[in-house]
Amino acid sequence: MLVEEIMNPDVITLTPDATIAEALTVLHENRIRHIPIVDDQLHVIGIVSDRDVRDASPSILQKDSAEKVLQNELKSIMSHPVVTVHPLDFVEEVASIFYDEEFACVPVVRDYKLVGMVTEKDMLYTLIHLTGTNVQSSHIEVKVPHKPGILPEVASVFGKRKTNITSVLVYPFKNDPNYKILVFRIQTMNPMPVINDLRECGYELMWPNNMTGPKS
Repeated sequence: MLVEEIMNPDVITLTPDATIAEALTVLHENRIRHIPIVDDQLHVIGIVSDRDVRDASPSILQKDSAEKVLQNELKSIMSHPVVTVHPLDFVEEVASIFYDEEFACVPVVRDYKLVGMVTEKDMLYTLIHLTGTNVQSSHIEVKVPHKPGILPEVASVFGKRKTNITSVLVYPFKNDPNYKILVFRIQTMNPMPVINDLRECGYELMWPNNMTGPKS
């Protein structure tokens, strides 16, 4: 999946000479947490978060200086330089940026111009869809040897039952490089026949690990 498939192309921006007061209004009225700061060519030159604005805003005990502080320009508080991504970057690569850098959002840039924004919420929404948890389904985890061809081998068990697989994930088995876990989500009202088939084929189920049922 590509960034352009999940990004929000309708991004609200401000210029570096906009004021903190303007940023407060934009954040409040649009219920957003970040504002990219751009120049007249839509080049991203900074970013301002609701926390930046809150930290820069005067205390209610400083009424005399409040108006003056709120008229400070955003270039005085914006973060820069800004890490950006491209619309054709893969979502999983962007997810690693969110994790490594502890970002809450990243601007999306094509030809040096802002074309969208990806937020933590966008990433979580995408994860929900990639894992298939957005549709009613049954969850099955199978421990398998880490060897070529094992995924289609296990998937053929579902195929014999004409069971629709809505998602497949692969992740390591603890710290043992000789095994991995295949996580299937399947659309069926009764997963027990498939579960029994997997056990009869000699596969070890991590989930469900204590269910048996009648064959059909």
